[in-house]
Amino acid sequence: MGVFVVLPLVLPLTAWPMSRLAERRLHPRTATVLLTCVGAILAVCSTLCLALLGVVGTAQLPGNPLPDGWAAPEVRAAVPYDENVGFAAIGVLALVAAACGHTLWRHYRVRNGAWRALADLPAEPAPAPTTATPATTVTTTAPPAPPALTVLPDEVPYAYALPGRAGSGRVVVSDAMLAGLGDPERRALVAHERAHLTGRHHRYLLASRLTASANPFLRPLWTAVAFSAERWADEEAAREVGDRRVVATAVGKAALISGPSPAPGIAGLAAIGPVPRRIAALLGPVPSARLWPPADGSLYAAALIAAAGTAASALSSLNAAVALFLVLKAATPL
Repeated sequence: MGVFVVLPLVLPLTAWPMSRLAERRLHPRTATVLLTCVGAILAVCSTLCLALLGVVGTAQLPGNPLPDGWAAPEVRAAVPYDENVGFAAIGVLALVAAACGHTLWRHYRVRNGAWRALADLPAEPAPAPTTATPATTVTTTAPPAPPALTVLPDEVPYAYALPGRAGSGRVVVSDAMLAGLGDPERRALVAHERAHLTGRHHRYLLASRLTASANPFLRPLWTAVAFSAERWADEEAAREVGDRRVVATAVGKAALISGPSPAPGIAGLAAIGPVPRRIAALLGPVPSARLWPPADGSLYAAALIAAAGTAASALSSLNAAVALFLVLKAATPL
């Protein structure tokens, strides 16, 4: 096992340059998916190695489930860690489990609480997308209905996308928020929130929060995914509305008048910043959807570093797991 069992705990540092450059140089959809996947792999590897350290370090404790032959000096000599390391690993693993459990509990508590609050309130269909369909296109199946829109009589301006339990969702907006926007900005707001629901952005946000809970070194990826998800919704809203400047205006106005969201942690038009960077991106050209090769050398180098770190983390955790399995197998009497 040796050093391989501790490498995945620090290799998430290799993804930091990629997290900063991806949110600026890649298409937001690509950056969201890519950073979420990289963070999930790194978090799983680091958690697995914590578990391996816990098994190794506490193998000689009374009552442990490992075979008696594990306590043989020859077997223990093949393992470079002692009980103190195991105690520390178990403590850290307990903290990781508690942090991930709290993240899941808070997510579902907020979502279910919002649904209970809206259970008896009427909802109206959100405006359908205005994208044109060629006359020669034959549609064999009806497109899915857009998420319902609920307008709440509230003096606090807010808007957010509330994900549902079975893939459905609802766009929730206060009348104070609508009053602060013009008609074009209102359409952009609804399109933005609908993009969060149709793109299942809440899944990426939850996964990135869990990775940050599992390993604090992955927090930059969490913030990058949150920003990229908002940029993804911005681009989808601009495509639907047909005017990037209108969406930029809606983002700016919503950020200026927005109050605290009654559903914290759920995606919304002005929920995640930095808002000036989002506005600047909307006022610039449409981002390219090209994934490879990267547009510049710095992104290429960051991608190689992140890929190498992710591969090394996966191989190191696999090597440590196989080594522990072989030692346990050798110590187990037939």
